[in-house]
Amino acid sequence: MNRKAGAAALAAGVLLALLGQPSAGARENEPRTPREVSGGYASWALAGGSLTGRGGAEVTVHADRPATAGTGERVWFPVGDGSADPAAGDAAMELTGTLRLTAAGADGAELALSQLRLSLDGGRGVLSAYAARPGATERLPLAEVHPGGTAPLVRGAGATWSGLRLTLTGQGAALLSDWSGERYEKGGELAPLDVTVGLAGQGTGDQGDGAGTPAGEPSGPPSPSPEAPPRGDTSSAPAQTRTADEPAAPPTAVLAHPAVAAGGEQLVTGAGFSPGEVVLVAIDDDTRYDVVADDEGRVSQAFPVYRTATPGAHAVELRPVSGTGAAPAAGFTVTGADEATGAGSP
Repeated sequence: MNRKAGAAALAAGVLLALLGQPSAGARENEPRTPREVSGGYASWALAGGSLTGRGGAEVTVHADRPATAGTGERVWFPVGDGSADPAAGDAAMELTGTLRLTAAGADGAELALSQLRLSLDGGRGVLSAYAARPGATERLPLAEVHPGGTAPLVRGAGATWSGLRLTLTGQGAALLSDWSGERYEKGGELAPLDVTVGLAGQGTGDQGDGAGTPAGEPSGPPSPSPEAPPRGDTSSAPAQTRTADEPAAPPTAVLAHPAVAAGGEQLVTGAGFSPGEVVLVAIDDDTRYDVVADDEGRVSQAFPVYRTATPGAHAVELRPVSGTGAAPAAGFTVTGADEATGAGSP
């Protein structure tokens, strides 16, 4: 029988800007070519009701790093290598991490899905995976991908696909049937997939105000400036000490610099999180990095302020993957190259 999606798509973080937008005329005249993917996340609640074991047995989901499991059986996959032209509906990207599924009706057998790859051509495509279960391993097209209810939200340096519909291929249906003991058929619905990515370079006509890497600059997380603590070093975060009778302090986010020149670097530190908790770093509501809280519940992440950053106020938030206990946003100002006080290293 067809399995219907049992969990509504979680709104993916919308990639917004520290970049400026060129004129419409310039955009129309530029050729369209795929742009390199520069970070991002995909979220999928595969076991949130669209997947069951024999006789409707509940499926339990676990994730291996760098993927992380959040609330509602939702798993977050960092986006690895890839490229995309969202306006044309084209994309090819890796989703890193492993999803491990167990079901009471599957005789205790585990199904591991890893090396997921999302391929889109004109808005439609395939989600493939490397599937491992007792006695068999294979790479197969797990599901066909169809457009969601809305078109991709495209920004100059980022894009979000919300609610991509997934329907089982014949091979995907056979895989789930063999593993779970429940009958699945080709065309059966799985839970929808949400994807948010940054886009490096200036490869398409639709340039704008997202948070990808500008042309000519390396992609990926930046190296901390010499005077800033490296990633994971939270020595500059406010101390969180309390007695056993005191309530835990709420999470906080603190920025190293009140103002940063365009082309410089900023550093956010946080405290008050649960030890080992995965915390997403959102800049102007664009989820760009993830950090793991140390034994004291502290985190730290440096990030660049691009040369084309829009002058004025910007905000940074620290949000646990669990969706609860976010720190209040911390604000800073982007200034011209010769106007900043306390700016990070260029």
